[in-house]
Amino acid sequence: MAATIYVINPNSTEAVTEGIRAAVGTLALPHGTEVDCLTLTEGPSAIETQRDIDHVVAPLCRMVLGLEKKAAAFVIACFSDPGLYSLRELTRKPVLGIGESGMLTAMTLGQRIGVISILPVSIPRHHRYFAAMGITSRIAADQAVNLGVRELADAALTRERMLAVGQKLRDEHGADVLVMGCAGMARYRALLEAELKVPVVEPTLAAIAMAIGQTMLGWRVRTW
Repeated sequence: MAATIYVINPNSTEAVTEGIRAAVGTLALPHGTEVDCLTLTEGPSAIETQRDIDHVVAPLCRMVLGLEKKAAAFVIACFSDPGLYSLRELTRKPVLGIGESGMLTAMTLGQRIGVISILPVSIPRHHRYFAAMGITSRIAADQAVNLGVRELADAALTRERMLAVGQKLRDEHGADVLVMGCAGMARYRALLEAELKVPVVEPTLAAIAMAIGQTMLGWRVRTW
C-alpha cells in the first residue's frame, strides 16, 4: 500500500495547487510514496493577512482529521504555516509547514538567507515567525515583489519582479541563499537559481522532502 503525503493548499485558488503539482512532478519519489496535492475549498482565495491565516485553521483541522487514516504525513503549503501547532496536536503523523521547512533547509545551504515575499504586509508577520524560530540573526533581508497570490499567475511580470528582488537580496544585502516566501511561486524556482547563481529554496518541495524522510524513518510526533 502506498504511503501518501497530503500537500494541502489552504487557499481556494486552484491555480496555486496546480503550480504545486507541477513542482512535485519534478521530484524523484521513493518507491511506494505518493504525493497528493489538495485545495482547501473553504479557504480564502489568497492568504495575505493574519486574519486569513486565522480563518483557515479550523477547516484545516477538519480536513486533516478526515484524511488521517490514509495519510503518511501532511504538508501545509502556505509560508505562514497556518494551524501548524494545532494540527500537530491532532495527529501523530508528521505535519510539516513550508515556512518552517523552507527556512531550516536554507540554513543548510548558506549563512545569510534572503526571503522573497509577495506583499509588504507579509514581511512583519514573517519576522515574528523568524524570531519565534530563533533564526533572526541568519536573515539577510525579506523583500516583497508587490504582487498578490492571484497576480503570481502573470508569468512575465512575476519573473521580472522575482529576479529583481532576488538580485537585490544577493548584491545589496549579501544573501547567499534565497527562499521563496509563497507556495504560489513554485514554478519559478529553476529560473531564479539559473539566473542568480545561488541556491533557491522552494519551500513546498523542502517540506515534502522532510516529510518523506520522517515517513521513511517511521517517526511519529507528539507535542506534549
